[in-house]
Amino acid sequence: MAAQRGMPNSSLRVLEEALGMGLTATGDARDTADAVAAEGAYYLEQVTITDTSEDDCEYEEIQDDNFSIPEGEEDLAKAIQMAQEQATDTEILERKTVLPSKHAVPEVIEDFLCNFLMKMGMTRTLDCFQSEWYELIQKGVTELRTVGNVPDVYTQIMLLENENKNLKKDLKHYKQAADKAREDLLKIQKERDFHRMHHKRVIQEKTKLINDLKGLKLHYASYEPTIRVLHEKHHTLLKEKMLTSLERDRAVGQVSGLQETLKNMEIGHSYYVTEIKVDHSCEKVNTPERPTQKSLREAREQNKCKTKMKGNTKDSEFPIDMQPNPNLNVCKENLPPAKFDYKLKNIVRLHELPVSCVSVHPHKDILVSCGEDRLWKVLDIPKANVLLTGVGHTDWLSDCCFHPSGNKLATSSGDTTVKLWDLCKGNCILTFEGHGHAVWSCTWHSCGDFVASSSLDKTSKIWDVNSERCRCTLYGLTGSVDRFVFFWDARTGKCEQSLYGHMHSVNDAVFAPRGHMIASCDACGVTKLWDFRKLLPIVSIDIGPSPGNEVNFDSSGRVLAQASGNGVIHLLDLKSGQIHKLLGHEREAHTVVFSHDGEILFSGGSEGTVQTWS
Repeated sequence: MAAQRGMPNSSLRVLEEALGMGLTATGDARDTADAVAAEGAYYLEQVTITDTSEDDCEYEEIQDDNFSIPEGEEDLAKAIQMAQEQATDTEILERKTVLPSKHAVPEVIEDFLCNFLMKMGMTRTLDCFQSEWYELIQKGVTELRTVGNVPDVYTQIMLLENENKNLKKDLKHYKQAADKAREDLLKIQKERDFHRMHHKRVIQEKTKLINDLKGLKLHYASYEPTIRVLHEKHHTLLKEKMLTSLERDRAVGQVSGLQETLKNMEIGHSYYVTEIKVDHSCEKVNTPERPTQKSLREAREQNKCKTKMKGNTKDSEFPIDMQPNPNLNVCKENLPPAKFDYKLKNIVRLHELPVSCVSVHPHKDILVSCGEDRLWKVLDIPKANVLLTGVGHTDWLSDCCFHPSGNKLATSSGDTTVKLWDLCKGNCILTFEGHGHAVWSCTWHSCGDFVASSSLDKTSKIWDVNSERCRCTLYGLTGSVDRFVFFWDARTGKCEQSLYGHMHSVNDAVFAPRGHMIASCDACGVTKLWDFRKLLPIVSIDIGPSPGNEVNFDSSGRVLAQASGNGVIHLLDLKSGQIHKLLGHEREAHTVVFSHDGEILFSGGSEGTVQTWS
């Protein structure tokens, strides 16, 4: 190989010596690997020298005096060991367990030779080699491109050591992470055990509460009949209290009259003593009555009232002129400001079934509610106490309305009847029968002698309270599924005007307390305001898709309340057009009404409750 590159004989001899030493080192690689690695010298594993030369240069071989052929059994054993080691090295090389050598650059070859010669103490050969080597490199005669690979074992060892250090660092990091994960696992296991114990305790407490609740329900069920009896006694005592107050007022009036008579007698100098008769009714009040005597007395009074009403069979006269509206004379400056910031103040459960209507007394702080449980109840507004309960209808109640004087009440029901009630006694004084189906609504005339009712039989009737009969039947509802709003003349029984504009069934219509406006709502939540003089719609407001069940104005006529099917009470500002919402009903809201001063709002819904907003 040296001859092919044109290397001088002296350099060739140096190279052969180096290669010879390298081969010897390779043969003893197993024994001297640690020594070579410690000294930092490079070695050649295999070198092939060809006899042919491209330049036909001759060279002399350098004899190695130290080389000897092994003889005897010891040398044979060494040879066999060397052969086995070479076979093992070949197998390792075939498995590619040793990292492959990189391509050697000229500087690597030069450093290898220089280091080897310096190690061996061959300074003259080193000087000769360096002078001839650099001379050939400068002349460009030596070509190093075909030089074979020289193993960079130390570089590979350094890389492996660095990799080993990195792996040790990673191992340490992983150990720390594993320790931390182990600690976290122990902590989580402790927390799991704690929460499991807490969960078991909560389950035990829940089971105990469920058992206690069942016991309380059984306990309540055992006391419920007693509570019902106490409620009935309470209502009876309230009725007796009202009767006692009325009789007391009557007695006070009689005493006042006697005092006036005595005063007049003293003024007229009449000194004779008048005979005073004792009224037996007063004695009965002062003395306790037995239940039988009380029931007989109430039956006699009821019969007297019925006889008195039946005796007056004369029909009432329809008012010729319209009565003036007192609200029209009120100045706008005296009206209270419109109010929208209502807050839920109180919830009173009055009925077991949904509330269908709520009406406010015309003069007192009293309201009445009727529900689908066939009852109507009078409620004291400030204290929320039930003053009176009416029982008499055989089916659900749909509507109620106070007499203009406030001492009577009209109710309509699904049993096709309209009943009139005396609020002083809580008794039914008159029943109107004539509708073929359920009666949806009823209302008093402003004069107090007539009651109007509308029914599912597509008729409306005008009832005369004095003659106790139907005076007129109007064929066609005033607001119904035909999407019309009709206006009737009760004197002639004819339809005077009609309003058309709703696209769905009309559920309610009401007059404004001041002016010429009418409000109506339909089954899809659309509320319309109409000008009664022009018979044209003023504005249409869509608050759907839930149906609007009832609409009502406040006393000023500037706020309109709508009870919606989704449980929301909508307040419409008729001046600005803004809509305010009151959220309180869990289910459908059926009715809504303002107090006379507009400070309080009442609403009833499917929960059987009456809610107070202020």
